[in-house]
Amino acid sequence: MKLAVPDMISNSYIAAIELGFFGKEGLDVELELIFPVDKAYAALRLGAVDFVGGSEVVKGRSIGAAPWVDMGLHRLLIEAGFDLDRDRVKIAPVLGATGQSVNFGLTVARALEDRKIDGFWANGMGAEVAVRRGAGTVVLDVRRGDGPKSCFDYTMASIATSDRLIERSPTAAPAAVRAIAGAHAALKKDVTLASKIRHKLFPPTEAELIAELIRRDLPYYDTTISPDFVTGMNQFARDVGILSGDVPCQMIVAKAN
Repeated sequence: MKLAVPDMISNSYIAAIELGFFGKEGLDVELELIFPVDKAYAALRLGAVDFVGGSEVVKGRSIGAAPWVDMGLHRLLIEAGFDLDRDRVKIAPVLGATGQSVNFGLTVARALEDRKIDGFWANGMGAEVAVRRGAGTVVLDVRRGDGPKSCFDYTMASIATSDRLIERSPTAAPAAVRAIAGAHAALKKDVTLASKIRHKLFPPTEAELIAELIRRDLPYYDTTISPDFVTGMNQFARDVGILSGDVPCQMIVAKAN
């Protein structure tokens, strides 16, 4: 029999195997590391493993998330098989983490460090600060394939405008797309360019992290919004109750002519 765990710090499960307690109960159990936890449960569903240890990653936890952004985490956990009420998962904004002058990620990283929350769903800067301070670890990174497959289409970095502006200035939206694409190209060529603006946006300690964060994320810098993504986003929006039908791709995506 196999027992899957999402990490090797699940001490009680490992100890039960290594110290022979499963054997004493007549069970021949071996340990298998399957990360992240939703993949462990997928393996359980498929019959590849017999037990999963580690669902306490979110069960009974308080997780900080910004309004609207929290909808993605809600849906992701549901898709992964969690019942938020039954499993006592609390997802809510963090006191003091909203406002025009506040970086949500940095604020929730401090809240995690102060043990006001058990985890957070936020940006790369917040995650990096939490990791470097020893306050937490990254357990889920959707862009890199963690979580249910559909959750990749829940959100993406984008720039939006109104139909009013498009009608008034039809060249503006394509120009904005080209500008973003130009910035991407420049950063891919020389990531240190980010250092020239970092101190305008972040405190000194966090500012030093910008170039490294951008370097790590460069593979995901792309102005393309594919029809497949729009289909997935439409489905997500219907699932969370903010859309009743499908919005065609051509009504959403500006072309960089």
